Amino acid sequence: MPSISPEARQLAEELRTPLRRIYRQLRRDAHDDGIPPLRKQLLIAIIDQPGIGVGDLARQENLRSPTISGHINAMVAAGLVKRTDGAPGDRRRVGLVATAQGNDAIEAHRQRRTDRLAQALAKLPATSRDAIRVAIPALNELDL
Repeated sequence: MPSISPEARQLAEELRTPLRRIYRQLRRDAHDDGIPPLRKQLLIAIIDQPGIGVGDLARQENLRSPTISGHINAMVAAGLVKRTDGAPGDRRRVGLVATAQGNDAIEAHRQRRTDRLAQALAKLPATSRDAIRVAIPALNELDL
């Protein structure tokens, strides 16, 4: 691991606290829809990668297949996800896709988070909003 400059370490320390607070506040609102956070995370992954298999999803999310299977079964029962027919050449492989209800739930979740963040940003002075706007490209460059 390359050495970390004192300036980078100090910046990380200063950034960690507001990021944690913002994330915690946004997560607090996420429970309003009755979908547990892990299932929401899985649903987003399925929306982003339609047809993903349970094994691939488990590897991507760093969870065991039996753990994922239980969540997928619950999501299918709730009408958020459906299983697709087997892939050509491998009828055993079943893919996962979000239903319209699942897509709507995630869209509503994203909209609530965006609205919550927009309300908080609207309370800031214009100079603070401008500072955040200027920082966005650099934040997008972070590779964690």
